[in-house]
Amino acid sequence: MQRKRLIFVLILLSGLAVYSSLFFGITQMNPVHLVQEWISGTTSKAGLVLTNLRLPRLLLGLLLGANLAVAGAIMQAVTRNPLASPQVFGVNAGASFLVVLSLLIFPSLGTANLLYFAFAGALLGGVLVFSFASIRGMTALKLALVGMVIHLLLTSLTKGLILFNDRITNVLYWLSGSLSDASWLELRIVLPWSLAGLILAASLAKSLAVFQLGQDVAVGLGQKVTRIRLLAGISVVLLAGVTVAVAGAIGFIGLMVPHITRRLVGEDYRIVLPVSAVIGGLLLTYADVLARFIAYPYESPVGIVTSLLGAPFFLILARRQMKGGLR
Repeated sequence: MQRKRLIFVLILLSGLAVYSSLFFGITQMNPVHLVQEWISGTTSKAGLVLTNLRLPRLLLGLLLGANLAVAGAIMQAVTRNPLASPQVFGVNAGASFLVVLSLLIFPSLGTANLLYFAFAGALLGGVLVFSFASIRGMTALKLALVGMVIHLLLTSLTKGLILFNDRITNVLYWLSGSLSDASWLELRIVLPWSLAGLILAASLAKSLAVFQLGQDVAVGLGQKVTRIRLLAGISVVLLAGVTVAVAGAIGFIGLMVPHITRRLVGEDYRIVLPVSAVIGGLLLTYADVLARFIAYPYESPVGIVTSLLGAPFFLILARRQMKGGLR
């Protein structure tokens, strides 16, 4: 019965998210008039905005939110660290750094080519964090602290590149995380990479559930730990990298959503991953709608909204884990 209620609530929230994303914003729209236009075959300015801007933005928000949430869930499962997420572990910052650096060196790069630099940067950020955290023994808290240091370092380097090069100052808005430039072209570019990462994550769901019991138990049950971690890392790089390349470094969704999901459905990752994907997409969509009204009639980066929600969440979570014996 609880699962049925959850499904009902998610369907209700999804409908509200779709309506809000499509019809709330600077351009005022009347759904009834749009339906009449569609039936009559005419097209107005509002109709063009809906089909060419709002609809791809909605779909991109749902997809990228799912990417970040699933990436965070995977990282928390593999590392058994409740503070893990693409942002906290330097993955987003690494992807942003190489994307900005590539734009400085190759100004004419398109989104399709930027993806590869984003993937490489996401891998760079993750490798740096795990390398430094492994010195003299890795602990959950040490991993989180090193991750934040690497995140701040790479973010500072990225902003330094932007501030000292006038040619790329326009990416400052993107760097904060934004869906305002969403288009059907971008959606077509990121869709196959996102699906690859999500399908790979789904194939690891059973193994990730075993990981929750600890590495020794996973090995005892016949799990190939190294192989699983490698595939999980590839999935995180794909999901986080493609998101940063298109929408910038949107933070905290990968941290918050897995915790919310596990509170709702338990620890079985065969359920956690798909539910996280749905909740992540909804959270980013609602954050995007809210970002349209913070400085109305101008839009604000969606990353501001997710940070306002996520920063207190991170601090509360870190405090609870330290009280619970996280060292």
